[in-house]
Amino acid sequence: MRLRLPRWAAVTAVLAVLAGAGTWTAVASDDPPPVHRADRMLDLDGTRLDTSYFTGDGDGRRPAVLLGHGFGGSKDDVRAQAEQLARDGYAVLTWSARGFGASGGEIGLNDPDHEVKDARKLIDWLAARPEVLLDKPGDPRVGVTGASYGGALSLLAAGHDPRVDAIAPQITYWNLADALFPEGVFKKLWAGIFFSAGNQPGAAAPAGKTAACGRFTPELCALYERVAVNGKPDAAARALLEARSPAAVGARIKVPALLVQGQSDSLFTLAQSDAMARTLTANGAPVAVDWISGGHDGGDRETERVERRISSWFDRWLKKDTSADTGPAFRVSRTGGVDSTDGQATLRAATADRYPGLTAGPTSIPLAGAAQTFANPAGAAPPAVSAVPGLGGGVAGLSSLGVGLSLDFPGQHARFDAKPQDEPLRITGSPTVHVKVGSTASDGSAVLFAKLYDVGPDGRQQVLPAQLVAPVRVDGATKGGTAAGKSVTLTLPAIDHEVEAGHRLRLVVAATDLGYASPTVPADYTVAVESPLTVPTAPGLDTQAAALPWWVWGLPLLGLAVAAALLLTARRRTAAPAPDPALAAVPLQISGLSKKYKGGDRYSVKDLSFRVEQGQVLGLLGPNGAGKTTTLRMLMGLITPDEGEIRVFGQAIRPGAPVLSRVGSFVEGAGFLPHLNGRENLDLYWKATGRPAEDAHVDEALRIANLGNALDRAVRTYSQGMRQRLALAQAMLGLPDLLILDEPTNGLDPPQIREMREVMIRYAAGGRTVIVSSHLLAEVEQSCTHLVVMDRGQLVQAGPVAEITGSGDTLLVSLGAAVPDALVEKIGALPGVATATRTDGGLLVRLDTLDTTALIGELVALDVPLTGVGPHRRLEDAFLTLIGGAA
Repeated sequence: MRLRLPRWAAVTAVLAVLAGAGTWTAVASDDPPPVHRADRMLDLDGTRLDTSYFTGDGDGRRPAVLLGHGFGGSKDDVRAQAEQLARDGYAVLTWSARGFGASGGEIGLNDPDHEVKDARKLIDWLAARPEVLLDKPGDPRVGVTGASYGGALSLLAAGHDPRVDAIAPQITYWNLADALFPEGVFKKLWAGIFFSAGNQPGAAAPAGKTAACGRFTPELCALYERVAVNGKPDAAARALLEARSPAAVGARIKVPALLVQGQSDSLFTLAQSDAMARTLTANGAPVAVDWISGGHDGGDRETERVERRISSWFDRWLKKDTSADTGPAFRVSRTGGVDSTDGQATLRAATADRYPGLTAGPTSIPLAGAAQTFANPAGAAPPAVSAVPGLGGGVAGLSSLGVGLSLDFPGQHARFDAKPQDEPLRITGSPTVHVKVGSTASDGSAVLFAKLYDVGPDGRQQVLPAQLVAPVRVDGATKGGTAAGKSVTLTLPAIDHEVEAGHRLRLVVAATDLGYASPTVPADYTVAVESPLTVPTAPGLDTQAAALPWWVWGLPLLGLAVAAALLLTARRRTAAPAPDPALAAVPLQISGLSKKYKGGDRYSVKDLSFRVEQGQVLGLLGPNGAGKTTTLRMLMGLITPDEGEIRVFGQAIRPGAPVLSRVGSFVEGAGFLPHLNGRENLDLYWKATGRPAEDAHVDEALRIANLGNALDRAVRTYSQGMRQRLALAQAMLGLPDLLILDEPTNGLDPPQIREMREVMIRYAAGGRTVIVSSHLLAEVEQSCTHLVVMDRGQLVQAGPVAEITGSGDTLLVSLGAAVPDALVEKIGALPGVATATRTDGGLLVRLDTLDTTALIGELVALDVPLTGVGPHRRLEDAFLTLIGGAA
């Protein structure tokens, strides 16, 4: 759906500098409130950025939010969050950063002179919008948020632009040099993934760069190639990355900040958010820290909860709503067991009224073991394994359940054990230990990798919490034996992990790690422990009680709910209108149907009436927000209309109406139990209907689904297309007389879409009826016999497909040359013309009282360069004409 931009937009001074082509698109669901999106390319100092601007309905000015995306992604990745923030009352601007998506330019890793400057220009653009709240002229009330790459940009924007009022960075970095070169060691796997993500398909390498550098700027290309070849970062590389890090402007960031960091994250560790929190708190800024379960290594990102908290954070600091619940000053997600239905870890929160840092509540734990010598092998191979970027699959998040993946080769590491714990020990923060290191390398250096294991009572089962390892480069370690060496403090990765009673801690110091670069020249290292292990426990944390299994409290509540539903259904049945014998053979008749959602100021459906006959495949069409899904929900008895009546085979529809047993439906996806396979889900569904097993016609349904061996796999392993096909099979169980399908082709490939089309046609050919709601107009035109077109909740037209596409009152005017908008408006305003809209190759003109001959005369009088006039035949053209070309 397309809307013209307001006229004032063209004359705004800042828009004159930044404006590109824009398209307004309404992206509302059937449920209010709607959201509008405007897509446009903005020209920022010669670089074009692809942007989307989201606003909800409502008058008055509102705060704005800049929402950035992660590295390797685009603005499309954050669309869902942008739409929700718009519904929450914000004007939201998203964009694809330089070098990503459809935007131009080269990747500068948040260069202050490029990506950060772009953000400042986008704030200029927001300041010119009439719906954006201003603190003063040119200064919009604005927050910035985003994850990873976008999260760092939020911090940098706050440090470079005083107009930023609040930020919510997620799983990001404070100092990129420390993240990629921790303790002077090159994080080679993550760095390689970075540069692979920047080498987008079709991106030609700029002059002077290799293809491996993709769309990176020349200085970053040179940095990566230099460090990757040498296996060691140099001072120039560190300086460049530090200059593009939030830490470089940390002293200037003084706005409220919600810092969300991942525990399962070997790229940007908890130490990065700790540095943010300490600096911003020292600046006097309100700060809250949230350690989520997942991160760059996988696991549960807790997206829904985090996005709700970000919205509340902005409510407090942008809307100035003092009643908004911004959550605790510190929150950490802890694993509370495994959900038996889907095998996923369940989470519970531990909170504190202040952020404790990474060293609070230190406890000393002695480590046993004499000095040990081990080898760094030639070529640093084979390497030990801890986290494997891109391949972890979330294993790091399950370490607290005794699940993990780690490997240390014999002769390539030293090991020091503590005594078994007498009682449980919760580690929250970064453990530390002092060691002495010796090296036989020619320069007396060593690269070491320290990790802290949780070892089971049998001494063999060991888990590496969050799969994290701490690298360290030791320079100047004296060559030779155990008595010589250099004292070093090892700061182990920050974790939140409980060591059970009977388990013990094990410190391992290895010579290699798969994720990092190690010296390729062989050498022997010697490590001796010089102090106990110091473990932080953060004693002020209050942990939620573990949740009871759902069936402990759920079954009684479910019983009450079922009883209440049966009583309510029985009452409604007694009050239901009597059957209409005249409609006993009519699959569906809707009369005067209206529905307005509670709290809404508009009808989702208003005064809707149409009828469907046996053997028809009826397409229910309309733009987003037209009321299609609301109509289907009322038809299924899921929601109650405010006015009007729905009759299926003469029976009035009410929740639990017996006639619904003759209706099969697939509306907004089916709810499957993820731990059961496809066949078990279908069997369970049919048993729940209480009907005889022989009436299910399971074989016919499975033949339609065509799932093959997947029927015997757990549904949680299914792709979206497989779930769609299983949902279709479920809807067709019992071979219902009326089959209702809402967007049945979502997630299907072209052959599957064609198969779905043939299924619907065959199904109706047997005398049954199919109603399908879809946005694929070409498919509707090929599969449906009849159409109902809705717009803004009302009926626009109903009838056979051929009648609507070839309607005599809608003509295709072919043109020999393009005509201006003003002339199109004149044609639409002619007496006897209902609408005139552009289409491929000409204009679509819908006649009211004017006939074709008279129309041609009017067009000639207006000097329209017409080359032909005739009835149109495309459903897409008819659809756009019927809804006026836009919504």
